[in-house]
Amino acid sequence: MARIRGRHAARRAVTTAAGHRRRGGLRSARYRRGLGGTAVAAVVMAALTASQAPGMELAGDGGADRPGSAGDRTPGDDDYATELPPLESPHPPGTSEPGGSEDTSGIPASVLAAYQKAARSLASRTPGCGLRWELLAGIGKVESGHARGGAVDEDGTTLRPILGPVLNGKGFAHIRDTDGGRWDSDTTYDRAVGPLQFIPSTWDRWGADGNGDGRKDPNNIQDAALAAGAYLCADGRDLSSGAGLDRAVLSYNNSSDYLRTVLAWFEYYRKGTHAVPDRDLSVLPTTPGVGESGGGSSPGAGRGGTDPADDRPGKPNGPGKPDKPGNPGEPGGGGKPGDGDDGGGKPTPEPTGPHAIERVGAGKFTAVAGEDFAGHPVVRVETAKGKGVKGVEVRFEVRGATEAAFGGGARSATVTTDAQGNATAPALGAGSRTGAFTVRATVPGKKLGRVDFAASVTAPRADTLARTSDVALEADRGGKFAQVVEVKATRKGKAVANTTLTASFGDDAEEAGPYFGKDEQGTPVRRLADLKTGADGVVELPELFAGDRPGSYTLTLTAEGGATVQVKVVVKG
Repeated sequence: MARIRGRHAARRAVTTAAGHRRRGGLRSARYRRGLGGTAVAAVVMAALTASQAPGMELAGDGGADRPGSAGDRTPGDDDYATELPPLESPHPPGTSEPGGSEDTSGIPASVLAAYQKAARSLASRTPGCGLRWELLAGIGKVESGHARGGAVDEDGTTLRPILGPVLNGKGFAHIRDTDGGRWDSDTTYDRAVGPLQFIPSTWDRWGADGNGDGRKDPNNIQDAALAAGAYLCADGRDLSSGAGLDRAVLSYNNSSDYLRTVLAWFEYYRKGTHAVPDRDLSVLPTTPGVGESGGGSSPGAGRGGTDPADDRPGKPNGPGKPDKPGNPGEPGGGGKPGDGDDGGGKPTPEPTGPHAIERVGAGKFTAVAGEDFAGHPVVRVETAKGKGVKGVEVRFEVRGATEAAFGGGARSATVTTDAQGNATAPALGAGSRTGAFTVRATVPGKKLGRVDFAASVTAPRADTLARTSDVALEADRGGKFAQVVEVKATRKGKAVANTTLTASFGDDAEEAGPYFGKDEQGTPVRRLADLKTGADGVVELPELFAGDRPGSYTLTLTAEGGATVQVKVVVKG
């Protein structure tokens, strides 16, 4: 009965919410009562729209409020989470009661910081827009569950690509490949990419660099949040007004159900939220359709508590209508338009062959010249359903002007995927040449796209400085030291050539202590900069004079990177 009552409540929610009018948020008491009915069941979604198709206009305003030309595509792909926030107001951490909303109000720390940073940046760039970070959070919750619960690296890039369904016209828009598979690893059709689900052609126009690394990556939450904010603020929109807010969200996905869902989370986060550790799975959506590789998952599959009878986008159950297990395209059947349906209502076998190649883990690697890279590029070959494929040959290739190479000096290596579908590149030596290059992974003979890893080789920095002689440095007052000061820079026992050093005496030598000759004005020089080691890692200092004050002095030499050595210098009376 609970499930049937939930469906009735969901149906009433749609009817009640359809006529709501907002002024700066969800201001209709009737609408809030409608949301309460959906606390136990996902809101019923309308049939999938074609808002993502090129040139499609927005309902209600003729597309006049849409960024760019009529051919500009909205960021997403109509595949999104549909659950609404709890009816209760959020509780601060540690105070939630049974049935409270502490988990759902939490946002992964890295993702929350990205939303807030983007809003601050746009507040100065487009002060009339009035974008609040809670709106970005509402969209991020619905599109990807906040990057799958904050599954991002220290730079904000998702640990695994988040891809929407293949936009091949089967249940979704029909969009031919526009990026050569660069972002979605699909050279035939486009797929929405990243935690805020940008279609590649839209990213090409609206992409942003939110973390200042010089790249615009839709898989990076900071880049994606800034781009989404700019998209929402386009054409001089004022998001502090109800009409402006509606048009902005509809420009992202032209669906009234999407609008209601995003605004529900927007209002919920405005009432209170808190940071939770990255990868806290409690903040993941509990309904299907949130940027999973291959286009989402079946109800209840890997979602932790989703009712198999929950409604899917565009496929509502009527009140009291029994489920029909195994019938693709209906709730309970685990199907979605274009997923396992041959068009005649009969399920086809689940694809088991390679469909996509995706990055696993870090996308950037750095090593010191002459050493090996500590990390290894890793990719995963998956079926259209996101399952790993064993036994597929993956080719890793070093591309660019670099001496980096795999074992034996090879510029490429072929690895076979393991039982999980993962292929790990062999150890990569940095070589002696500094600079940036790319390691590219592909599946030879198959059009699965490519995965690029950014790699760079930096100059070695000394970890040790030492004198090359043990002879004591002593000289008479007013005289000159007979022994020249010479030091050697090494790293892990190997000489470091062409590294920069500085040499200076302490404050006690400022007036009359030892010095390195005199400048053009006749002033004693007691500090040297830009000393360079030779090929053998050795640097020889200029002649050293004793000065007029007897005593013991300390000469300190420091290499770039922080290695130091102190040399005792004695002036005899």
